[in-house]
Amino acid sequence: MTTALIIGDLQRGITGDYPFTGTVLPPIKNLLPRARVAGALVVFVHYALRGNGADLPAGNALFKSFHEAGDTFHEGSAGTEIDLPVADEDVVVLKRRASAFAGTDLDLVLRARGVGTVAIAGVATSAMVAATAYDAADRGYHVTVLRDGCADGDQAMHDFFVDAVFPSRGFGVVTCADWPGE
Repeated sequence: MTTALIIGDLQRGITGDYPFTGTVLPPIKNLLPRARVAGALVVFVHYALRGNGADLPAGNALFKSFHEAGDTFHEGSAGTEIDLPVADEDVVVLKRRASAFAGTDLDLVLRARGVGTVAIAGVATSAMVAATAYDAADRGYHVTVLRDGCADGDQAMHDFFVDAVFPSRGFGVVTCADWPGE
């Protein structure tokens, strides 16, 4: 089985507007060449909403606030561009919900490549990372979360997820330096 490194929501509008995201960029940048050499499929997932609001759930204040942020989250805007180096062999997935799997072709791509294990990094730990990890596990993937490859606006929330929630769900939790391991 092959492994995939899923990196979510590290896009210019988020890394530029949310300072806590800066902590994850250096460890992930250092990890990317090692992951590729190790044969992992690198998948970048970015979040965007249609400018006309067609994909907004009715009455959902959170999604409405994202939409009202304009270029930060509008499809095709500079804010949705990935803020890490993307190689030709990498896969880029556009998502419109918290999970990288919800409404995307990510599962199809992973299965086509024979992926059985995923490592997840990105922001926020309590949102994209958690939603994607749960979704991946529900689909039968083995899940690892990269502790220093994730961050949350609330450090206590991040620590709670990586120290308690993820291990209790059977997910591995390691640092970027210790992944992919031997």
